Amino acid sequence: MDLFKTLRNAWKVPELRNKLIYTLWMFLFIRIGVSITVPGVDRAALAAANAANANSGFVNQFMSMITGGANQDLALFALGVGPYITASIIMQLLQVAISKLEELAKEGEEGRKKINKYTRYVTLGLAVVQSWAMVLTNRNVLVDDSIWTFLLVMIAFIAGSMLVMWIGEQITSKGVGNGMSLYIFIGIIYSLPTNFAGIFVLNKDRIYIPIIVLIAFIALVGFTVLMAQGERRVSVQYAKRMAGRKVYGGQSQYIPVKVNLGGVLPIIFAMSIMNFPQIIINLVGAQVSENWQTVLNWLNWTNPVGSVIYIILIFAFAFFYSTIAFNPMEIASNMKKSGGFVPGIRPGKPTSDYLAALGTRITLLGAIFLVILAIMPLAFNYLFKVDVAFSGTSLLIVVGVVLETLKQIESQMLMRHYKGFL
Repeated sequence: MDLFKTLRNAWKVPELRNKLIYTLWMFLFIRIGVSITVPGVDRAALAAANAANANSGFVNQFMSMITGGANQDLALFALGVGPYITASIIMQLLQVAISKLEELAKEGEEGRKKINKYTRYVTLGLAVVQSWAMVLTNRNVLVDDSIWTFLLVMIAFIAGSMLVMWIGEQITSKGVGNGMSLYIFIGIIYSLPTNFAGIFVLNKDRIYIPIIVLIAFIALVGFTVLMAQGERRVSVQYAKRMAGRKVYGGQSQYIPVKVNLGGVLPIIFAMSIMNFPQIIINLVGAQVSENWQTVLNWLNWTNPVGSVIYIILIFAFAFFYSTIAFNPMEIASNMKKSGGFVPGIRPGKPTSDYLAALGTRITLLGAIFLVILAIMPLAFNYLFKVDVAFSGTSLLIVVGVVLETLKQIESQMLMRHYKGFL
């Protein structure tokens, strides 16, 4: 109800209405790009390959879902936002490792523009590599095996990836919400009805399975919303100080520490690591030996060994990303400089140690939450032999995008002193 009420009130503001209309037009543009198969692909062979891989497992279904089916249909936008997101993550990590990039990030708007320019270059390089891998993986559905067809399909994928990046940036600057997140959101929402229908069709004789899946889906949405908004508020007291005749400070505030600091990134990183050996094999086109095939089978998360490795990787990346997003030493230092302190904790190193221990406990809770979301497809596959593509991962993306977009709309309405938007 709050969602529709906020959108209805936003529609009454002319500037916000224009942004919403622009975003909707971009959504239509995205769907057109997802529906256009690149030149050089034999559609009959592609349809036969898709039919043969109809039950290709959760990973392929999930990748098809977040690209709106473009990945499976070898459409213009088959690479989706993958190259851009990977490039953005690489640049974030490099800002921690390279001091010059860290200085650029602190320079304000001009520094961010330079970092965005570098991100685009990295995106282009990743798009070249990923398009090459995709063409090699799907070379059996090309109209012929010539180098010109190979290059034509590659160039189409690269152009589509750069166009997706441009669309995302345009939505962010001229529409509402984060363009890249909304792109993934549209793909997931578009694919949900098809996935639900597929489960009902494949389980006509076991009607209780679709009902259980639907109930679990609704419960999972509520659980995801609860955890996505969950935060631990650390109380901070500021000492009073005199500046001339005025008294500053003395008020009590809090530092919000989110339960899920890393969002969906730890799951995506873990999935990438698990898929890496298979990607290398597809990239070089090598024949798989019996021993290597055994290793690949172990790394499959439907295998108990692969499941354990998958869970360990999620925990590892959750703690890794929390160290980037939450820096106790920097927070404690800033609090000390501004005269703030946590009640009952001495400023300086004791405060830093307290925040570090608190961050560890919260990250552990968030990692357990991510593991529960990640193993949902495994649980359904183990209990009912059903591949569920709309996992907790996709739900976490959808919930996060909706909540963030609503916050942005409400903040813009608040800036215009619009009354009654709550």
